[in-house]
Amino acid sequence: MSIIRPCVLLIEDDASVRLGIEQALSLADIPVRAFERAEPALERIAAGFGGVVVTDVRLPGMDGLACLARVTAIDPDIPVVLITGHGGVAMAVQAMREGAYDFIEKPFKSDRLVEVVQRALDRRRLVLENRQLKEALAERRAVRLIGEVPAIQNIRRVVGTIAPTEVDVLIYGETGTGKEVLARAIHAASERRGEFVAINCAAMPESVFESEVFGHEAGAFTGAIKRRIGKIEHAAGGTLFLDEIESMPLALQVKLLRVLQERKLERLGSNQSIDVDCRVIAASKSDLKALADEGRFRSDLFYRLNVICLQLPALRERKEDIPLLVTHFLQEAARRYRCPIPPLPEHQIDDWVAQDWPGNVRELRNAVDRFCLGVAVAEERDADTGASLSERMDRFERQLIEDALRRSGGSVGAAAERLQMPRKTLYDKLQRHRLIPDDYRERAS
Repeated sequence: MSIIRPCVLLIEDDASVRLGIEQALSLADIPVRAFERAEPALERIAAGFGGVVVTDVRLPGMDGLACLARVTAIDPDIPVVLITGHGGVAMAVQAMREGAYDFIEKPFKSDRLVEVVQRALDRRRLVLENRQLKEALAERRAVRLIGEVPAIQNIRRVVGTIAPTEVDVLIYGETGTGKEVLARAIHAASERRGEFVAINCAAMPESVFESEVFGHEAGAFTGAIKRRIGKIEHAAGGTLFLDEIESMPLALQVKLLRVLQERKLERLGSNQSIDVDCRVIAASKSDLKALADEGRFRSDLFYRLNVICLQLPALRERKEDIPLLVTHFLQEAARRYRCPIPPLPEHQIDDWVAQDWPGNVRELRNAVDRFCLGVAVAEERDADTGASLSERMDRFERQLIEDALRRSGGSVGAAAERLQMPRKTLYDKLQRHRLIPDDYRERAS
């Protein structure tokens, strides 16, 4: 959304009145642009307009009420203040019903107009800030499943269908295929108000697993000084994501099964049942049916989870999506590292498509991050020259400093801000790398 600097668009055909309003607003340090007619003023108004419209009712051509209708059609939250020397109660009521912010009759004191305009500007600023916050929140919550191969398209369709329901989900996929990304996409599309709580079952020691997941009461075991809410309770109203569920201890699988069946749990050391309201999404890189047949995973838990099963393909099975993924990851990396998106040679895409990617999408993302930072190019060059680690790090540091100087037009202060380092530190590094800021002034981009 593009928001211009707050400004008043004044529409008044009477030259003396127009000049008086301009002077009053300017003295109040309120930017103003004046017009004799409504039509040219409307050309400057868009949905992201950050100001206020002040217009006379009687105008040559389009009148003030028609102008109000046009502005409201563009954005109903843009404040429009109507002024008239021929008004009355009936006109004021009509104007307010049609969306006017305020209605002022001539003659009026300039202080009153300035006060009304200032309040309208404050309201407009709050409206736009609220929109930006909502857009930012929506962007953070939006989890995109990038890809156009049939398998990914089908997953997106299924997610759209099941996300609003309460059904638990089982996700299969090799390491790095994006199982947690898919789980977050389901959570975001579900509009559940609670948290998304992720647990890596393989990374949690068995000795603390029950306490961490199900919670415990004070005194339940040595060291349990106070009550602890487990991850399942923490996910109340939200989604519990159990990654690598095949690593969950068999004894605790029984307890999880009861939670799934009855939507109740008991904290360790308690006999009281607690109602549970969370969706469970489990993920595994192993075939749970095969593990169940071997007695290494509870078959009853497998069948309880295996209602909706989503299979994420490996990256080697969806190479057509690599260009799309690369474009997305480049944009993410440039935003994350605050650097420009580097030119992407055609052969680089071909090289990436030709690889097998045992680490799947995660490995590709890391490769794109290195490319965006210039590390990939440096690695290729260093591989040929046999440079030491220290030499490679120096070369990479010099590249980053040179890029910051170019983008800052040779300004050391601005470059230091881009690199997030003290100016004195940057001066020391400039001297060590024998870089002269003036050399970058004409090459600023």
